[in-house]
Amino acid sequence: MADKSDVTLPLSISAGIHIGVIIILALGIDFSHKPEPMQQVSAPAVKAVMVDQQKVANQVEKLKQEKRDAERREQERQAELERKAQEAKQAREREQAQIKKLEQERKQQEIETQKANEAAKLAQVKQQQEKEKAVKAEADRKLKEQERKVAEDAAQKAAEKRKVEEAAAAKAETDRKQKEAEAKAKADKAKADAEAKAKAEAKAKADAKAKADAEAKARAQQEQEMADALAAEQAALSQTMNKQMQSEVGKYQAMIKSTIQRNLVVDESMRGKTCTASVRLANDGFVISSQTKGGDPNVCRAAKAAILKAGKLPVSPDPAVYNLMKEINLIVEPTF
Repeated sequence: MADKSDVTLPLSISAGIHIGVIIILALGIDFSHKPEPMQQVSAPAVKAVMVDQQKVANQVEKLKQEKRDAERREQERQAELERKAQEAKQAREREQAQIKKLEQERKQQEIETQKANEAAKLAQVKQQQEKEKAVKAEADRKLKEQERKVAEDAAQKAAEKRKVEEAAAAKAETDRKQKEAEAKAKADKAKADAEAKAKAEAKAKADAKAKADAEAKARAQQEQEMADALAAEQAALSQTMNKQMQSEVGKYQAMIKSTIQRNLVVDESMRGKTCTASVRLANDGFVISSQTKGGDPNVCRAAKAAILKAGKLPVSPDPAVYNLMKEINLIVEPTF
């Protein structure tokens, strides 16, 4: 019975120690302090306890290492979570910046769209105004076309003469441009030759300067001659244009006389008699004033009445021609 008790007691103590170590590890109690002295037991029991304590110490060290590894893994996990959180924060910041940029672009697009719509509205209004202007212009054109047809026979010769003069003016303009081109080509060639000669004679500065002065004088004379020729051509062209304007004035004077003749009330007492009338016109042909300057009284009264009845007389849309005919003198002669 004594042998069985000696074996059972150490086993019980070992089991108790294991359970106690596990409880200590679970509670996190430090196992490094010295254990309280145990009650003295027999030699076999002490030996068994020492062996178990070594195993327990090894087990404790293993558990501590596992705990340290677990803590290290936890720290690494926390660091990884923090890194991912930082990346997520940066991604959100980039996304917010992109959203802000897109919002600014959207607002800018709305502003541009609004401006485009306003421009389109203005263009539509302008188009409507142009349309109304075109309708009015067409109506005026038809009225002028009717007046033109009435005076077409009287103005046909003047138109043919004007065409001849226009052809002559066009030829003169072509000749002038050709001469200008030739003169420019000569001047450019002279300039290129002078520059090449100046570079080749760089070592002889004094001689080159004297030669350049002589060439400059000759070139100035040539340019003066060209300018004189151009002035002469301009004068000829101006004369041609004056002739054209006079022709245009004659055409519209014929149209005005024709309009007055249509409104002139005549009788036999006026046959062979005339009246000189002076008319002042607005730029749209409206009769501002009219007066007679001499002639048969009956013809003068009829002429003034015809002018007042017409109200508007044909005028050229060309401002230069209008300036020549805004105040005109006409000889009114009844036709039978």
